[in-house]
Amino acid sequence: LMTTEKGSSASLGRPLVAGVERFAFKGVASNMVNYLTGVVGMSTAAAAQSVSAWVGITSMLPLVSAVLADSYWDRYSTVTASSLLYVAGLAGLASWAMLHKWLPWATLFLPLYLISIGQGAYNPSLQAFGADQLDIGDEDEDGGGGGTAEEKGKVKSAFFQWWYFGICCGSLLGNTTMSYVQDTVGWGIGFAVPCAAMALSVAAFLCCTPLYKKISQPRSADRPCSESILRALKSLLASVSAGKIRLSSRHDGQDDGDGKNNASELELQEKPLKLAKLTDPKEANRPGVAKIILRLLPIWTVLLMFAVIFQQPMTFFTKQGTLMDHRVAGGAFVIPPATLQSTITVSIIILMPLYDRVIMPLIGAVTRNSKGITVLQRIGVGMVFSVVAMVVAAVVESRRRHEAAGQMSIAWLLPQYVLLGVSDVFAVVGMQEFFYSQVPDAMRTIGIGLYLSVFGVGSLVGTLLIAAIEVATAGGAGKGHGWFSDDPREERLDNYYWFLVLLSSVSFVIFTQLCRCYN
Repeated sequence: LMTTEKGSSASLGRPLVAGVERFAFKGVASNMVNYLTGVVGMSTAAAAQSVSAWVGITSMLPLVSAVLADSYWDRYSTVTASSLLYVAGLAGLASWAMLHKWLPWATLFLPLYLISIGQGAYNPSLQAFGADQLDIGDEDEDGGGGGTAEEKGKVKSAFFQWWYFGICCGSLLGNTTMSYVQDTVGWGIGFAVPCAAMALSVAAFLCCTPLYKKISQPRSADRPCSESILRALKSLLASVSAGKIRLSSRHDGQDDGDGKNNASELELQEKPLKLAKLTDPKEANRPGVAKIILRLLPIWTVLLMFAVIFQQPMTFFTKQGTLMDHRVAGGAFVIPPATLQSTITVSIIILMPLYDRVIMPLIGAVTRNSKGITVLQRIGVGMVFSVVAMVVAAVVESRRRHEAAGQMSIAWLLPQYVLLGVSDVFAVVGMQEFFYSQVPDAMRTIGIGLYLSVFGVGSLVGTLLIAAIEVATAGGAGKGHGWFSDDPREERLDNYYWFLVLLSSVSFVIFTQLCRCYN
């Protein structure tokens, strides 16, 4: 149980609340393409584009909401308000499903994007707020502090691990149970159940309000929100053009020229992104906020290739499975290709407690690190496993192409799914902890927003990569057979997988070099 001697017990149920949110979202998103084609009457291509746009925008919104949560609101208020929007969107979707015969189809996107806005603010704020509850001894009355930095790091590392465990359990339930309910019972009930689950989790969160440690963040009303954001961007651009911002090295944490550490200065600012007037020389020349954000961008950028691989099970792994024999155990069972995606989640659910209780203590005994390995090392291990997963996928696909059509068992795909599950345990949890820990307390929601945006931008990068490869391999007019040909005898997914191996390997090498610049 993630509790401390002097409080923080309110974080006990936070991974459970996050799991319920994932159950609600996956219960809606996993079958949305079928709903748009079967009920609304959209074409498959239009439905896929609509869902991709919806999921992509949902993944990018945390960056905007995180700035607002850290600079103008507070995390508790953001969680409360966004959760109500979230429930309202889910309720609107369930109502639309029951009344769709009398409503224009375009109105369906109103509740969908209300869900996007609610989730975009809810997820990063809830995770940052939950981690805040685990600060050991930060508010002791005697001021002495009740926990060392090592203890704090160990507890928060466990929090991020169990957080991811919770959302994986919720995702698994949402993907499996709700798809069945929607297909057999009805769409109205199928959308109402996630709404009810989310409403109950919000009620539970609000009931525990007296137990929370809330960080006071007084609001400022001296200028409109939009004006302050524009001023912040202008200040950032002015600092960059003047050459006054540089990426920090491992030595920058000691001194920044005036004997002060920028991160330490920002710890004293409750609203660090609410900049003073640009005419103030002292504020205009301070690079603190911009420097801290910019120093994370190199790591953020090299992780995009990991995010591209993260998307493969939902796309080409599934297509790969459709070209194989779905029968296993002598034909006793037939496995739909899409259900293999659950293998990743099951792998995470099994490995996460094993890593926390067995693997991490064993490694820690050797490295003398309470967390076993550092956060960046953990991300690096996850990147390596993702590359190995793509190597296995390429080898399996090469063999499948030389087998007779539909003769190779779909069970051959299990290793690549399991390897991606192992990769997630290391890399995804490490990314959460890294972006959270590399920003000051007043910017923690922004840190979580940066982590979430990796997957949104990574999805876009993957889409652009596929489009570029299709043009390059199928010819400018698109009349030839490219790597992604619909003809199973002509497609070359193995070449695409090897290309991802190359790009990911280059990203990993760059990542190892960048790690030298971070403590």
